[in-house]
Amino acid sequence: MTGYVSLFLVSLSAVFFVVDPVGVVPLFLAMTAGDSQEKVRRTAMRACLVACGMMLFFALFGGVIFKVFGVSLGAFRVAGGILLLITALDMLRARPSETRTTPTEEQEGVVKEDVAIVPLAIPLLSGPGAIATAMVLMAKGDSLTSAIPVLAAIVLTFVASYFILRASGMIQRVLRQSGVAIVERVMGLILAAIAVQFIADGGKELLR
Repeated sequence: MTGYVSLFLVSLSAVFFVVDPVGVVPLFLAMTAGDSQEKVRRTAMRACLVACGMMLFFALFGGVIFKVFGVSLGAFRVAGGILLLITALDMLRARPSETRTTPTEEQEGVVKEDVAIVPLAIPLLSGPGAIATAMVLMAKGDSLTSAIPVLAAIVLTFVASYFILRASGMIQRVLRQSGVAIVERVMGLILAAIAVQFIADGGKELLR
C-alpha cells in the first residue's frame, strides 16, 4: 500500500509540474482575450479533456510503442529524463520551453478562432515531455494495479488544470508576472530532480 501511495505522489508531482498549468496561464489569457466567460470555460474544458485523453492513451499503450520500435525501457527513461531536464531548466529560468511550443506557434494561437485543441491541448498541456513522463511512470510498475496511481495522477492533474485555466484571470492578478515566475522556478527545481532520477534509473538499466 505504501508503494502505491509513493508512486501516486511521485506521479502526481511529475505530471503536474511538467504539464505546468500555472505556466500556461499567461498564454491562455492571450489566446482567449476578448472571449466571453462561457467560451473561456468551454475552451479550458475541451483543452483539458483532449490533453488528458492524449496522456492516458500514451500511458496505456506506451509499452506497445516500445516493442514496435525496438526501444528498451532504459533508453526511453534516459531520453525522457533528458527531455524533462531541458523543460525543468527552462522553468528555472522562467521562460517558455521550446520543447512544448515555439514563439511562432504561440503567435498563431493568439490569432486562431479555436485554440482548445492546438496549441492548448497539444502541445502546451500534453507536449513531448508530458507524454514521455507518463510512459516512463507507467513502466515503473509491474502489474495492472500499479498503473492505477499513475492514471489517477494524470486525471487529477487535468482536473486541477481545468480549474486553474478557468480562474486564469484571477491567478494572473494575484500572482502577477513575478509570482508566476517564482512558482515556475520552484516547480522547475523539483522537476529537475525527478528528471535526474529518471536518467539515473535508465542508465542503470542500460549498464545492466
